[in-house]
Amino acid sequence: MKIHQLLQIALLFLLVLAGGCMSGRSTEKIPAVTGFELPRYLGAWYEIARLPHRFERGMDRVTAEYTQNPDGTVKVVNRGFRDGVEHRAEGIAKFSGKPTVGELEVSFFRPFYGDYRIIRLDPEYRHAVVTSSTDDYLWILARTPQLPDDELLELVEYVKKCGFATDRLEFPGQENSR
Repeated sequence: MKIHQLLQIALLFLLVLAGGCMSGRSTEKIPAVTGFELPRYLGAWYEIARLPHRFERGMDRVTAEYTQNPDGTVKVVNRGFRDGVEHRAEGIAKFSGKPTVGELEVSFFRPFYGDYRIIRLDPEYRHAVVTSSTDDYLWILARTPQLPDDELLELVEYVKKCGFATDRLEFPGQENSR
């Protein structure tokens, strides 16, 4: 492949990436959590709900595992199953500001990073709501494969008040996740 073809492909990728990131409304007015403690956030999280995305289409038993690297960054391993086949993505996250604020940047395709903003976090770190720089991205995560109905309803109401399209939420199955 010639160099100009590679440059065209790279430019097309950047345009698609930028277009995908800029299609929704900004979430910058939704504050990230403060008093954040990374050691308490590390470990396994189950995806309880999400807004639909091409990269997670048809996936169930979706989890995220966070571990701290020696250099202070965070290793991110996302797993999910589509048609019984495990799919895995490994990335890296780093704080975008103070380590006591739940705002990180995550990359699965270095050198490109996207926002990872924790906008709600249970005081016991049992569940969390995560978004990005736009309202196209939203995840409700929990330490267990399911949340009690009342807790899930409270979180869905919260994200609705924040302006997210809760009518588009998907609830991936977590059967056999433990």
